[in-house]
Amino acid sequence: MVGEKSIDVVLPASVAGLRLDRALAITLPQHSRERLKALVGGGRVSGSTGVLWDPKLKVKGGEALKLVIPEPRASETVAQDIPLTIVHEDDALLIVDKPAGLVVHPAAGNYDGTMVNALLHHCAGRLSGIGGVARPGIVHRIDKDTSGLLVVAKTDPAHEFLSRQFAAHTVERRYTAIVAGHPTPPAGRIEAALARSTANRQKIAIVPEGRGKRAVTHYRSVRSLRHAAQVECRLETGRTHQIRVHMASIGHALLGDATYGRNPGSLSAVMQELGFARQALHAATLGFVHPLTQEKLSFESALPTDIVELIGRLSNDQEG
Repeated sequence: MVGEKSIDVVLPASVAGLRLDRALAITLPQHSRERLKALVGGGRVSGSTGVLWDPKLKVKGGEALKLVIPEPRASETVAQDIPLTIVHEDDALLIVDKPAGLVVHPAAGNYDGTMVNALLHHCAGRLSGIGGVARPGIVHRIDKDTSGLLVVAKTDPAHEFLSRQFAAHTVERRYTAIVAGHPTPPAGRIEAALARSTANRQKIAIVPEGRGKRAVTHYRSVRSLRHAAQVECRLETGRTHQIRVHMASIGHALLGDATYGRNPGSLSAVMQELGFARQALHAATLGFVHPLTQEKLSFESALPTDIVELIGRLSNDQEG
């Protein structure tokens, strides 16, 4: 049918016992679970018994399925001339150094003024459609109040290639965080599954293994500060709020992160004086294999001024 494309897929044995939508999301990581769930509910997934309507259907593994995926509609998001810091750009992708405070894509409460609005203007609409009309080109995201590097796909093949790397956890992602206290030991590995909190859907919580998504963070203290530390966090997986939740779970919440921890009064006073009103987290390193050249690329982002000032103030306080 015009405007649609069909995908034939065989579910691997490893997804046996999972819900249909989750099994599809694992098998087709270039598509979000929510989008696949919507495709199932819309009667666009079929198997040997006909149309499969229930996303909760438990699969056995090995099923041969056909997905009918409508071509992305033209984006209704308005292009806006919002300044962007472009670190790298070519025919397949671009690397954006996102400032804190900029929302990545439109959602409830933020329908414009987002990075997507800026990308639509900068790229004149030449972005991949896999993310749907609200998220053209968006392969991954970082929180509004986190600064740093993001890769954006211009074409669907580039999006799919990059998504496979994120799903396989082969993308290098290192963050700089300023945390309360001094982690002991100074370096370590945090493995704790994450899922939406049942008490507050706006928050992420640590849950028993098997109930959420596997999440692993490696951390290393880089610099000791007064009542705080500069820490490098390397993501083995990349879940929503992963670093923020994991560091809070070992008693070292990010400075400025009111959602997952309270900072001691002395630190709060310093941040208030500096006007520092966000979580102290910066996506500093991003490395991946280029979808066209197959070259391993790595990009670095310098710490933004507000985090540099925070480190300097806490360092000066320590020396004094």
